Amino acid sequence: MIILQKILWFVVALGILIVVHEYGHYLVARLCGVKVLRFSVGFGRRLLSRRFGPDRTEWTIAAVPLGGYVKMLDEREGEVAEHELPRAFNRQSVWKRLAIVAAGPVFNFIFAVLAYTVLFMHGMPEARPVIAEPAAGTQAQLAGFHAGDVVRSVDGVPVTTWSEVRWRVVRAAIERRAIEVETADDKDQLSRHRLDLSSVGDDIEKDVTSLSGLTLQPPTFDPVVGEVIPGGAAEKASLKPGDRIVRVDGRPIRTWQEFVRAVQQSPGKPLAIVVERGELTVTTEVVPQPEERGGQVVGKVGIAVRDSGRFFTTVSRGPIESLGKGAAQTWEVSAFTLETLAKMVVGQVSWKHISGPITIADIAGQSAQLGWIAFVQFLAIVSIGLGVLNLLPVPLLDGGHLMYYAIEVVKGKPVSERAMELGQRVGLALLLVMMAFAFYNDLNRLLTG
Repeated sequence: MIILQKILWFVVALGILIVVHEYGHYLVARLCGVKVLRFSVGFGRRLLSRRFGPDRTEWTIAAVPLGGYVKMLDEREGEVAEHELPRAFNRQSVWKRLAIVAAGPVFNFIFAVLAYTVLFMHGMPEARPVIAEPAAGTQAQLAGFHAGDVVRSVDGVPVTTWSEVRWRVVRAAIERRAIEVETADDKDQLSRHRLDLSSVGDDIEKDVTSLSGLTLQPPTFDPVVGEVIPGGAAEKASLKPGDRIVRVDGRPIRTWQEFVRAVQQSPGKPLAIVVERGELTVTTEVVPQPEERGGQVVGKVGIAVRDSGRFFTTVSRGPIESLGKGAAQTWEVSAFTLETLAKMVVGQVSWKHISGPITIADIAGQSAQLGWIAFVQFLAIVSIGLGVLNLLPVPLLDGGHLMYYAIEVVKGKPVSERAMELGQRVGLALLLVMMAFAFYNDLNRLLTG
């Protein structure tokens, strides 16, 4: 069941991103006066097909959901009636062809900007950057960090969440450089630390923040229910916000972590829970739902802890600020992705970072289980990855066609058929090599955990 759910969410995620990408090609083609013959989500055998629109375009869902395409009227792919020649793709100016091809990746970036804008406007509950005591000998310990320090800025850029800190630490590790970190202690006294990450980049496959010694302080909460997720096991057991959990199967519960541990260790097994509800003591039974996490099946009941605000924060912004921050986030992730790909080519970063459909499906399922916010974040990141990948100057990809058109602009004439044929072969070989690495990494993660 868990595997089927992950496959379903993978298909949903990929379907959304394919439609976004191909609709970019379709819309700009129509605006440029090109006739679109088919809009296909997926490859291979057609499962569903309908014709509608001014040009009776065929809208298709195909069996293999690992891509899609927009087929346009083109003399190179078949005969074209004389009265429709002006609407053939190959008859368009180089600038129109360039715009049509570039529209797919551009729509991926626009989608990511809009997704981040919605998330920033709504507000995302995230961990505040409260630091745990660094392990002895780590760079964080040598830099003078202490337990309870709250990170205020990294390289002069203010941060309010742990994800912002981690993002900048990972970037600096990839670039093999040091960062300047400003922290505040429990008395709000500010300190500055220089965290050297130049050597951490040698083992980038592991958690960079842990290797540096800069880790998030595990929050300690009272076992009080803050939120009950609709449809979860906790709701079925009639647990309510404000309930204080005092015993599970007869064992006293002193912290939220103890309760979580008891639930995770009992997937599918009924647990007798005693809670204090005001002046009442209530006994109920809850059956944790099994969930695959990190290669293991653990239990979950669908409740969230009540937080005082020290460890978690939710920041929501106005529309204009959110749009600007969404664009900045998209640009930053795009640049980081491109930089990482470049470092892979020259051997500075391992090819183990390339992920294939198995890993993407796993993350899609996990993010969907965490809620719509995590799933939209996942869609935004994958959409950026698709946009960057498609802009690479590799024949068969959009970037390869853009490269041909750029040469045509400079030379004043199209690239020869022979050169395009050789390019297609080279592009196919490169894509097959990349796919082989992706599948190998997927299987390796699956088998080794």
